[in-house]
Amino acid sequence: MMIRLLLCRRLDDLLVAPKFFALLAISMKRYLPFVIVAGVALVALGSGAMLYRAKRQQLRPIPENKALSETTDAESLHIRGNPNAPVTMEEFGDFQCPPCASFATFGEGLLKEYDSRLRIVFRNFPLPAHEHAREAALAAEAAGLQGRFWEMHDVLYREQVFWSYAPNARELFESYAGTIGLNLDQFRKDMDGEKAKERVDSDHARGDSLGIKVTPTLFINNQPVEPKDKNPEGVRSAINAALEAKSKSGT
Repeated sequence: MMIRLLLCRRLDDLLVAPKFFALLAISMKRYLPFVIVAGVALVALGSGAMLYRAKRQQLRPIPENKALSETTDAESLHIRGNPNAPVTMEEFGDFQCPPCASFATFGEGLLKEYDSRLRIVFRNFPLPAHEHAREAALAAEAAGLQGRFWEMHDVLYREQVFWSYAPNARELFESYAGTIGLNLDQFRKDMDGEKAKERVDSDHARGDSLGIKVTPTLFINNQPVEPKDKNPEGVRSAINAALEAKSKSGT
């Protein structure tokens, strides 16, 4: 009798096992797409995190041999404010970058606030993702060759929302050139000339050497302003700290 019971149990196990594995196979087929999607999402998330870390700025202070002196000639650089100010804010900007346009307005306010104690130096750093950024930088440099850099700087940021989406931005740049009183024939030649290109490329190379990847990026007396401090309070705090350091050093 005992032997018969054991045989029956064994037989039941043999009959149940195939059903169990069949059900398991059906379940796996049912949920396999979800497992694959979840796996792909995890891989993408991990790759995105790695890409973010790779693109995150690792800024370096401006080395002494590339630092600007307090007596730098305003004509040799794009300097706004007192050329001999004790604090220099060096901005790397992109004319098609909306945050840069906002900073331009803020920067004007800072110059009024700090008066003769602050100067702003603008550097071109057009980003590849912005279709018209490099051409806008060339327009600003071409205007600069006629002594109207800051006038073009201001109008490019003021009209940014229009030319950024224009099919032919250059036509608008030429109209701006006429508005600010430039010789249009000379402006067109300079936009295509080597001097404007060299100026843009030189600024960009300087930014690359400092680890810049986004705009606007700011340096105050050769020290980078960290991303968390790129706000009105943070920038003012950095300027005040630079002024205090100058006062203590007696320079």
